[in-house]
Amino acid sequence: MPSPSVLHSPLDCFPAPLFPRRLPHLDAPVMISSSVSNVNVSVQLGDTTPFALGFISAHAELQHLLDLKVDKDSSDTQNLHQRASLSLDNFWWRVGQGSHIQQAPHPPGKHVWGEALILDTLNLQGSLNRAQSDSSSQSPSLNVESSLKGLQVELSETCALCLSRLLSLLRVAGDPQPQLPDVTPESPSADKSTKSNHSSSQLHLLFKLDCVLDDVNVFTVSNVAGAVSLRMDSVGILSSAENARVSLRGSSVSLVKALTENMETCCPTSQTVNPVLKLTAVTVWYHVTTHGLQFELLYTSCFQVQCEEEFAVHWTPPDHMVLFQHLTEAQACWRMLRGETAEDGEAVLGQSRGLSLRVEMGSTRLTAHVSEENYILLHTDAFSLSKHAGSIHIRSPLLVFNFDGNNIVSFTELDVETHDELTEMQLHRDAFPFLTTLHNRAWVVACPSLSVEFPYQYNFSNTFDMAIGVQKWLKSLHLPHGRASSEQRLPPDLVFKISQFSFVFLDDVFEIKLRDNYELMKDESKESAKRLQLLDKKVAELRKQHGELLPARKIEELYSSLEKKHIEIYIQRSRRLYANTPMRKSLLTWTVSDLELVALADRSFHGPEKVREQLRDMDRISPFPRDGLPLVVQWCRAVKFTLGAFLVRIRDYPRYLFEIRDWELSGRLIGTEQDGQARAHRKQTVPLGAPWGDVTVHRNMPPLKFYYDFKSDISLYTIVWGPCWDPAWTLIGQSVDLLTKPSADLSPPLAWWDKSRLLLHGRWVMNIDHANLHQLATEDPYNTTENLHWEWTKLNFDWNPGQFLFKGNLDVNVRTASKYDDICFMHLPNLCMTLDLQWLCHGNPHDHHAVMVCCAENIADVISGQPHDSYRAFRSENLNLSITMDLSQSCSTEPHEPRILLYSSTLRWMQNFWATWTSVSRPICRGKLFHSLRPVRKKLGQHYKQMSYTAAFPQLQVHYWASFAQQRGVQVECNKGHVFTRGTQRLIPQAGTVMRRLISEWNVTQMVSELSQVTVHLMASTWDETADHQINAQVKKTHLLSLSSLSYQRQSNRMEEEVNPTDETNAPYTHKLRLVDLRASWTTINRNIAFGLYDGYKKASVLKRNLSTEALKGLKIDAHLQTKKLKRSPSYHSPTTALVTPVVPAVNRVEKSQNEGTSMLQKLIEETDKFVVFSEEDSGVSDQLCGIAACQTDDVFNRNWFIELVNCQMMLRGTETAGCVLVSAAKAQLLQCEHHPAWYNDTLKQKTTWTCLLDGMQYFATMELNPSEQQDKQLWLEVKNIEEHRERNLDSVQELMESGQAVGGMVSTTTDWNQPAQVNESQQVQRIISRCSCRMHYISYSHDINPELATQIKPPDVRNSHEKEDLLKKQAGAVETFTLIHHDLEISTNPVQYAMILDIVNNLLLHVEPRRKEHSEKKQRVRFQLEISSNPEEQRSSILHLQEAVRQHLAQIRRLEKQIYSNIRAQSDEANSDELMDINMRLQNQLNQEKNDMQMKSEELNILIRCFKDFQLQRANKLELRKPPEDVGVVRRTEIYFAQARWCLTEEDGQLGIAELELQRFMYSKLNKSDDTAEHLLELGWFTMNNLLPNAAYKVVLRPQSNCQAGRQFALRIFSKVRPPVGGISVKEHFEVNVVPLTIQLMYQFFKRMMGFFFPGRNVDEEDVTDEEDKFRMVTTGIPVKPRVPSEDTMGAMGPSKSITQGLNRTAGVRRSFRKAPEHPVDDIDKMKERAAMNNSFIYIKIPQVPLCVSYKGEKSSVDWKDLNLVLPCLEYHNNTWTWLDFAMAVKRDSRKALVAQMIKEKLRLKPASVVDLRGKVSEGKSDHNQQQQEEDEKARLLIGLSTTDKSSSKKSIFSRRK
Repeated sequence: MPSPSVLHSPLDCFPAPLFPRRLPHLDAPVMISSSVSNVNVSVQLGDTTPFALGFISAHAELQHLLDLKVDKDSSDTQNLHQRASLSLDNFWWRVGQGSHIQQAPHPPGKHVWGEALILDTLNLQGSLNRAQSDSSSQSPSLNVESSLKGLQVELSETCALCLSRLLSLLRVAGDPQPQLPDVTPESPSADKSTKSNHSSSQLHLLFKLDCVLDDVNVFTVSNVAGAVSLRMDSVGILSSAENARVSLRGSSVSLVKALTENMETCCPTSQTVNPVLKLTAVTVWYHVTTHGLQFELLYTSCFQVQCEEEFAVHWTPPDHMVLFQHLTEAQACWRMLRGETAEDGEAVLGQSRGLSLRVEMGSTRLTAHVSEENYILLHTDAFSLSKHAGSIHIRSPLLVFNFDGNNIVSFTELDVETHDELTEMQLHRDAFPFLTTLHNRAWVVACPSLSVEFPYQYNFSNTFDMAIGVQKWLKSLHLPHGRASSEQRLPPDLVFKISQFSFVFLDDVFEIKLRDNYELMKDESKESAKRLQLLDKKVAELRKQHGELLPARKIEELYSSLEKKHIEIYIQRSRRLYANTPMRKSLLTWTVSDLELVALADRSFHGPEKVREQLRDMDRISPFPRDGLPLVVQWCRAVKFTLGAFLVRIRDYPRYLFEIRDWELSGRLIGTEQDGQARAHRKQTVPLGAPWGDVTVHRNMPPLKFYYDFKSDISLYTIVWGPCWDPAWTLIGQSVDLLTKPSADLSPPLAWWDKSRLLLHGRWVMNIDHANLHQLATEDPYNTTENLHWEWTKLNFDWNPGQFLFKGNLDVNVRTASKYDDICFMHLPNLCMTLDLQWLCHGNPHDHHAVMVCCAENIADVISGQPHDSYRAFRSENLNLSITMDLSQSCSTEPHEPRILLYSSTLRWMQNFWATWTSVSRPICRGKLFHSLRPVRKKLGQHYKQMSYTAAFPQLQVHYWASFAQQRGVQVECNKGHVFTRGTQRLIPQAGTVMRRLISEWNVTQMVSELSQVTVHLMASTWDETADHQINAQVKKTHLLSLSSLSYQRQSNRMEEEVNPTDETNAPYTHKLRLVDLRASWTTINRNIAFGLYDGYKKASVLKRNLSTEALKGLKIDAHLQTKKLKRSPSYHSPTTALVTPVVPAVNRVEKSQNEGTSMLQKLIEETDKFVVFSEEDSGVSDQLCGIAACQTDDVFNRNWFIELVNCQMMLRGTETAGCVLVSAAKAQLLQCEHHPAWYNDTLKQKTTWTCLLDGMQYFATMELNPSEQQDKQLWLEVKNIEEHRERNLDSVQELMESGQAVGGMVSTTTDWNQPAQVNESQQVQRIISRCSCRMHYISYSHDINPELATQIKPPDVRNSHEKEDLLKKQAGAVETFTLIHHDLEISTNPVQYAMILDIVNNLLLHVEPRRKEHSEKKQRVRFQLEISSNPEEQRSSILHLQEAVRQHLAQIRRLEKQIYSNIRAQSDEANSDELMDINMRLQNQLNQEKNDMQMKSEELNILIRCFKDFQLQRANKLELRKPPEDVGVVRRTEIYFAQARWCLTEEDGQLGIAELELQRFMYSKLNKSDDTAEHLLELGWFTMNNLLPNAAYKVVLRPQSNCQAGRQFALRIFSKVRPPVGGISVKEHFEVNVVPLTIQLMYQFFKRMMGFFFPGRNVDEEDVTDEEDKFRMVTTGIPVKPRVPSEDTMGAMGPSKSITQGLNRTAGVRRSFRKAPEHPVDDIDKMKERAAMNNSFIYIKIPQVPLCVSYKGEKSSVDWKDLNLVLPCLEYHNNTWTWLDFAMAVKRDSRKALVAQMIKEKLRLKPASVVDLRGKVSEGKSDHNQQQQEEDEKARLLIGLSTTDKSSSKKSIFSRRK
């Protein structure tokens, strides 16, 4: 290979024709000097353009000298010195037409177009020193010095033509010389020898070139693009054989767009207008190093550029086009001069040599204008580039990319290196086994700090998009498609090492100053308060010193001056606000530290086809197009990065939005851009100016998509979010919108979830050691204590298309600034949670390849007739979300039980949390004022159509505590469970013309739950409420209920076909609940805990209601409002205690809601019997019940609830007696139906019915008299004794003995859940009520109509006014009705069981909390205060003041809790923990006192509000009485019916009977009417009592005299009509008792046994007490009173004509002086309360006469009576205010008075013989009169309790009260 050509002498640079031969050899010195002036030459060669040249003066001098030879014999060669100099002034060369014409001299500082070369002054000096002999070894030396000033060069096509013509002539003149190398070929050896000889003579030429040029101007002229001017103020060139240096001072390049004038001003660089390039000073070094090798020489060159001063480039597309045009023409001219083609010029580029490059730049500014207004500036203070041996190294201390005057990207200490091969990259490649390329060149970018900062509301996307368009234009201009090589080179590997990366969105300055000023005002208000307090103290001291002498004006001046000082200080602080601390400026800050990113290229995925293969492998779920996938952009890299911290912060909020620590990621990443063809190409115009005009660039519209397969490991991952960050996030969203240009497609924009589905594809796996999600729970974004913390440990997160998979341990904690902080609300170990996303689209939701956007110009060619939407098939209409939580996939050996811990405060906190998260966000910076008119983005929460949730767990434990001290709580445990629910969302538009948000309505369509082995315990401890312990070892658990399985189903399907109403089980109910083996226990401990829990809940709810803004609404009652409207608004009524008490509460309000009725019925289910088939004889009565008739209508549109209980039982245990009662039912069903709305009395209402069916009910009771040792153990019945026995052999004695199905039978119990009675020893219980059934109905009406049925409602029927309304139809209107039906009851009890039942009923079921009684007394006191108050409206202000006081207590409690919380947090950090503990104790005591005060005031506030509302309602009712009377209707009806009941009273053994009581057709009804009156009706068809004692004389003790008859005949009827109370006194408008004639057959022995049964341990033979003592004992207040001495007034008879005053006088004996001393002073209100509580106002009382047939058999010594006919007289009373005792005593007195006379008559009819027979033998000495008188007195005393003179008698009266 021949070596490259080398310049051996400077003369070699000139063409060979200029030196045709060498100068003659002269040994004599020669000196030549010449001078020429005013030379003008005009030349025209052929048809070329003429040109002329000339100069004003020229002076040349040539010297040829030899050294003086002193010694002639010396062998030293004589040196030859040749010197030449040239001086030229005003040289010019003109080209073009008219150039030969004589012109004026060249004007100074101007350039005339057409002057190709202008030299103002040229001085050139040169010297050559060489040896005279050729054989000398001394190297020749050449020295050239030149100075040039005023150089102007113009390059144009005309000049090039002239030069090419001239050079062609010179080449023709040189052709005749022989060119041996061209004619004679040489051998390679000869060639080498010739070269070596040639080089030996000229190789060591030493030369030096020193050239200085001043005021240099170079112009290039184009025919179409004007001219380009290059100005160089000073150019210095210093060159030698191996070194060269060029220095430029003041260089600039400018454009002359149009040559409108003949001359152009040549000004210095500093004065150049709009330069394209400006260079203050630059120095270029060039150094060549020669290395000799065998047969050839190696040259290494070093090129160095140094520019320490300013370097500026101002680039625009029109300027670039001008430069490109000039460069193109210059290249054409150069090829014309050299006579080469383009191919020849490119061939020279193939030669290369070792080149070392180094560039050092100072201040550099590269400005690129992408439009007239937008530009990009690259600025750096220093820049260095070095290239050596295939590696490039770039450094810059600061590199800034500026967009439109804003510093967007800043690199600090940037270091870029390129290597052909790097050892570090081999380690990275080893981490990816799928890479095939072993080595690749690498680029390493290191930067300690990289920052990206976007100003507020800066449209970055506009400038960036224009820049991309310009880049596309430049690419099409300089890189045509035809020049693309067939074999693409593998891209280099990239390594980025960034120590600190920051990405910032700047905030609005107004927002920043507004916030800072707010904080300043808050602080200044506190400081001003301190200054005011200090002045008050000083003024007080001055007053102490001066007293009254201190003038008031002086004090006013002091305070006014202080106010001015406040203002001055505030202004000063406001001005110095940012003096010390800089202003916050960031809206969003994203920082990354210690980032190392590696991107590796490989042959296995390089190229379009290989990229498509990798794409299909990563995105397998998306269908690949059949016709292939044309790609414009495609690249694939193996990516790996590590970072230390990834932090995202909003504004200066204290919590990070994202916090990621120690993140490592590796995998494959693909980026592709699909070819949009002609449809998806948009046009962008780049203006270039004349003469090119505007250039259109075709831009591809499809977006850049990413495909990935990542796996990452993260140490810590934390996300914090809350609705309080929504305003800032809205501003961030607006800033992000300015980063990306909106699509040119006119389709509606995609939501962010659809956009992510379109752009992101693949799989991402994360292994996170610790993951956190904090949901902020306050409206303060700076709060750090209130949040809900989701904590994952060992989390494995798998993100697949349409699926998120979480595996790990989940803890949900409640973070709050109180002692409830760090409560683990939920602990779910080994949780596998899956979120499946089903996108509902018109097409395939994964077919993103089919999405092709369309340019606006091509829309007409694509679709027609419907709105354009390129994403129609891909856009999701809705989203179905499926959440699955599986806890059964336990991988660890240690069992971890899922648990949930709840506190009452935690639940209240959850309510606030839910209210915060569901609050409506306000629009932020939207509208015309903010220039934001984009449509409102749809929230993801509104995009859901269906959401399903599935949970599966092997076991679960739930704890609920009422307080932190864990005094009372509930524990729920269950084994394997499964829960599934599905809900749908419906968006309802709001009515009206104002644009409002859609209302979201969720409807649960399906729910299935299955739980097994559920156990509920109530827990209690003795710890104080103020305890700071969470885990308590002294917790005692008591059983509440347990069941073996629970299943629940819910479906929202409506009845589309007719269903048989009798087949309730198969009907499609919405809710179906099935409980199997329910075991409930209700004891005193359970009751106390349950009441305590309910009391805490009630207090919290009452406090919340009374402090709300709704508390005082409804107090102003208009007198013109109707009462009906009042009763339809139950907003101010609270639920009653029916939610807790298991008995039927007294219905005392008309305005009860449907939910209250539901809860009441639920409690009735637990305590009542069930329904069975009954005989036709009784069906007539039951069919007349309104509840049954209302439930049997066929207008049902929704069967809502179906609750089924199988084999359920309940254990009841009293307080005063031992043992328990077990209530069981084989089957229970509770049904709820919703009926179609109907018109009731011109009012549209919707009916809801509840039906309860209980079958196989049984009651069992223990037999022991004394409590057993195992009374704490639970006794349960076996399932075989509960479940129904369909086939029984009643004739089998063994069946009756063993199974004990009859009443009185004994069954065994068990104490274990799953074991029978034979396994564990337990006691037996007796069946006290045999199998029976019960049915209950409840009907309620509501004004809330179902929206689905609103369109089906027909108008009401118009009734003729003359037509009489059916009374029965009117009564059957919209009346809330409750009906209870019991048909057959067989009861058997002994005295112990009866006492046990009474104990359970009185102390367990009917128990009233003592605080409730105290509360009712307080409430009654407030009511009487309102009654006697002159202006009750004054209470409104007291209510408001009390509300404010309670609010202050609450705020103080929150402040103390936060202070205690802060001290506890600081206690572990500080050393003085003992002092903090003391402070905490004091704070805790203060907190307890505040809580007590708050509870007292809250209770007082509740009483005041309730009483005031009641008073307002009463006043409204009084106003209503003045109006014309309206129709009074029934609003509530209660019915209780028993067909037949038989009660057997037995001895203590439970087998031997005492008596049997039988009742038939028992009917009780209560009607509540709209005028607040009530009617009570009790009817009894038949009753009888039998004596079961052995050898009884009378078997029937009590029965009606007539036989039992079916129909409407009753043996007993009681009717009462009650009016609303007046002044707290109950008003009985009508009270009537009707009884059929009775037959009474009584034995003393039976009476004694009965008294022993009902009152065990009582002496029956004790003497009667007086009526007055009886009266004192029957005082209803329950307070023991002292007996007083009977008076004549009290013993006298009271007739029916007694007045109210006389009735009050009868109770005057019961006074406070006989009671114990009161705790508080007695006032008038207390007296009113006492009287109102004891009295009833009876307007009319009627008791018709009752015939009696009495038989009596006493002891052996007593008198017997048989068939004694007596008549109780008819009693009537009018207008009496009595207690119930007064009423009873009046009836007793009047009856006794009438019976005495009748007994005297009967006495006269009796025969003496019969008396003797009854009495036995008597003394014969006594007279018959005395004997008869004694017998009559005895009979009277026995029958009616008549007092006799014999006080020592032990006989008891039948009608008198026993002790």
